[in-house]
Amino acid sequence: MSQVVEALSKFGWKGDHVDGALNLGLAATKLRPPTLPGSLIQRSRLDDRLNTGVDAQARLVLISAPAGSGKTTLVASWLAARDGAAAWLQAEAGDDDPGRFWAYLVEAISEIAPSVRADVKPAVLATTGDDDMVVSTLINALARVEQPLVIVVDDYHLITNDAIHDGMERLVELCPPHVTVVVSTRFDPPFRLGRLRVRGHLLEVRSDGLRFESTEAATLLRAGDGSLGADDIELLSSRTEGWAAGLVLARLSMAQVPDASAFVQEFHGDDQLVVDYLSDEFLAGVDADHLDRLLSTSILEQMSGPLIDAVTGSTDGAIWLADTASENQLVISLDRTGEWFRYHHLLRDLLRLEAETTMSDRLPELHRRAAAWFESEGDHHRAAQHFIKAGERAEVARLMIALGPQLIADNQIGTLRTTLAAIGDAVETDTICALLWGWCEYIAGAFDSAARWVEVTHRIAPDGFDQIITAPLRMNILLARGDVQSALAIARECSDLDRLRSMRIELANVATVAGGTHMWAGQTDDARAVLAVAVERTQHSDNHSVHLLSLIFQALAEFDAGDMAGARERAVHAIATAEALGLGSYHRLGPAYAIRARTGEGSDAPADARRAVESAKRTTGDLALAHVLTTCGDVLLDASDAEGLELLTEARTVVDRCPDPGIVARHLERIESRHAIAATTVETPGIVEQLTDRETAVLRYLPTTLSQREIANELFVSPNTVKTHCTAIYRKLAVDNRKAAVQAARDLGLL
Repeated sequence: MSQVVEALSKFGWKGDHVDGALNLGLAATKLRPPTLPGSLIQRSRLDDRLNTGVDAQARLVLISAPAGSGKTTLVASWLAARDGAAAWLQAEAGDDDPGRFWAYLVEAISEIAPSVRADVKPAVLATTGDDDMVVSTLINALARVEQPLVIVVDDYHLITNDAIHDGMERLVELCPPHVTVVVSTRFDPPFRLGRLRVRGHLLEVRSDGLRFESTEAATLLRAGDGSLGADDIELLSSRTEGWAAGLVLARLSMAQVPDASAFVQEFHGDDQLVVDYLSDEFLAGVDADHLDRLLSTSILEQMSGPLIDAVTGSTDGAIWLADTASENQLVISLDRTGEWFRYHHLLRDLLRLEAETTMSDRLPELHRRAAAWFESEGDHHRAAQHFIKAGERAEVARLMIALGPQLIADNQIGTLRTTLAAIGDAVETDTICALLWGWCEYIAGAFDSAARWVEVTHRIAPDGFDQIITAPLRMNILLARGDVQSALAIARECSDLDRLRSMRIELANVATVAGGTHMWAGQTDDARAVLAVAVERTQHSDNHSVHLLSLIFQALAEFDAGDMAGARERAVHAIATAEALGLGSYHRLGPAYAIRARTGEGSDAPADARRAVESAKRTTGDLALAHVLTTCGDVLLDASDAEGLELLTEARTVVDRCPDPGIVARHLERIESRHAIAATTVETPGIVEQLTDRETAVLRYLPTTLSQREIANELFVSPNTVKTHCTAIYRKLAVDNRKAAVQAARDLGLL
């Protein structure tokens, strides 16, 4: 039980879902080209085309052709033969999560240029793969890499996420001239290729260009076997139309027939006919034990000897794998040590189809064995994927105690959502899964759903569960809804400074969010004290964005307190810190830029204001957005820019939909009054007259979303009585509306 509580505590600091340690457990084989086959056919004409494109500084080399066309082998052999640095990313279906994709790509580039990791890793961790921030930072980092660089993404067709496509297209268009992106794919990505063609930035290699010419086909088919004559080779080349996989499969099939020439006469070369032929002939000619192992291991994306032994119950997996790879060019080595291999996609798909037909009842057990092996190796992501395919939802839920914090830390929220969805109804009875769903829904802006998952978490939590673990999420949900008073009640419960200082570092975000809540409530002294702890706890940790958020909240607290010099100093410090950490595009920096704009002078202020607004519109929740719109509207109106009035109008809309916007409402009213948009004054020098007990009772309901009639029902009085009390409250607090009364009451210590 203590293990569950300990694991849950790791979520507490992720209130802004922007931090964590990059602990991807990346398979090294994803970050380097596959090992070239021993019978490699050098295709100098294609190598020359690729070299010409790179030398001409093509931004994108697009290699687009169907499966089995030889795309991967071509690029890998070309890179092996040329001088110059190259980064390689082997895409997989699980990389369709922006956070995961960009983390992998940065790691791949960092294998060649280590400085990129330090420059860009914080940007990856600070978002869920936001392409604007990550790509901008990556482009700047690549500009500082002096050597020419080729970046390869193989099997890009497995990526279907539009956000990744947008980011990749932007990377291609803006990358420095010495960087070339190579995309190998079965079909064209949704890039605007026409623009690249017109600008001369695109080199395309397609099916017709990849076809084996007769001389190349002859070299491939005759390798190790002189049984084919020139006419047979010409016929095979013609029937396969130079299709690489067709030629390789024909060569494999010929090894099992007594009359190669007769085989050629019957062989047809298009992909479907080849697959049909293999199903009937190739698999039928394989030894039963060998075939069983081929089918059993087809469930794996990558294979090693120990993994094969674990799945099949054998003891010679490494030997079998090496022997199979030496005989079959469709078993591809993935490293120089001969440890990891994979099946060519065509062969894998064929084997899986056959396995589904002939041994479907055994597949769940094979997946369970694979899952157990990956779990024992600490690869919880692959373990979870195999448990899902085995139908073991409870086992996937059990793994979330380790996998959940990892995915949260790496901001792979898409992967997390997919995994939780695969678990199904079991998440309703698992504390960790329930809390994970709460964070996912909050990040997506589904605040009601996030709140429901918090309730589920509390209801099913184990004995000894400390609700401070969910406090950051609960406060964030309430603040996102614009309900400052309810968030403040939670903040007051977890603002003991000694306790905050003694909390494990994973819970540092409790101090950040609690301090921010005090700030939004106008509780300046409490905000300063709690945020000081937050800054101290996160300053030397990996929680870079949480540290930044603490600095931003400090600037807002001083701004609200009227210390313009202190506010500017802290805002400038927050921006400088962000830039030093590679987080200059961090979307939560909007308030810092707004304060710098309001407290600065000269022509930079309007530019800062516009940048602040652009940034704030990408945040979750209304409070920071409304504050930035108000501050920047003020700046632009002072600069005689009519856009300022539009911003204030939008700010009013945002504030009016918040049940309790805290200091933001007061800030907006002051700015509206300053520009003669509102006729009322909002200064509150002090209470005009003490409230009665009944007025105090009504006051406590004003921060809620209850109407006056609903408040009357709660207090068992008439609506007219509540209306009369509200009028008296407004008069005694020297305000003229409900939200102003709430903030004035907080300022006076009445709430």
